[in-house]
Amino acid sequence: MKLGVINSAYFGSPIDAYGEAIKITKEIGFDTIDVYPADGEMTSAQIKSVKALCAAADLPIRSTVLILFGLFDPNKPARDFAVDLGKRLVDLTAILGADNMLLVNGEYFWQLETGFNKEWIWGNVVEGTRKIGEHAEAAGVKISIELEPFKMSLINSIDTMDAFLKAVDLPQTVQANVDCSHLDLAGIPPTEIQRLKGRIAHVHFSDSLETHGDLPPGRGKAPLKEYLNQLNLAGFKGSVSLELEWPPDQSREGVIAWVTEAYQATDKMMQELGCRG
Repeated sequence: MKLGVINSAYFGSPIDAYGEAIKITKEIGFDTIDVYPADGEMTSAQIKSVKALCAAADLPIRSTVLILFGLFDPNKPARDFAVDLGKRLVDLTAILGADNMLLVNGEYFWQLETGFNKEWIWGNVVEGTRKIGEHAEAAGVKISIELEPFKMSLINSIDTMDAFLKAVDLPQTVQANVDCSHLDLAGIPPTEIQRLKGRIAHVHFSDSLETHGDLPPGRGKAPLKEYLNQLNLAGFKGSVSLELEWPPDQSREGVIAWVTEAYQATDKMMQELGCRG
């Protein structure tokens, strides 16, 4: 496994997430980086800069990120737009040379009490993801579906992840993202990772307490080392990418210290398990 970080760790700080952050990420010791296109897009200048800086730093881009709630918008033109946006982000992922695009599909709305029932929402998300997945397959990019730990999330358990991947039915292209803090918050034990063996495209790694927080490993209660061990036993060979939300001190020094702390704690676990390489 490789050890990476999502550049969103630097959002809100004085550090340019598409510029200086790349050099800092390499200096800390990371093997890879994920690029989060803020607001679903990047300028031509950002794309050119990120590619050049990552190449110069020998820091491969492993994943991009897209939060896409529009696949189940009540209005068909909006659903069509969401599919087109997904395809554009797949194209961006290919341009950046990344392996996969993380896709977050959102939550059921109106508490499923009126109008658009669970089956209608689920069916539209499956259909839209399949269209994006077919585009990704042609582009040589995988789609990595994130499991969210919230009550109304479409994908919030291993059962729903398994059902969703089977419904989309693009097993070589549309696969799972294993977010370890989300698994812990959802009460999913590490051994359940084995149910996704051979279907894991990417991994997010952070710690958690009682609510979502994306903390540096060691600051929460998640059994992160055992999650890593189970990923290793499942034969996962990709990147474990740190997903960090923001430190109390968002100065340049504070953010670098936060990311460095997370790197050192995760590297220690990986070295002890013999799974980084």
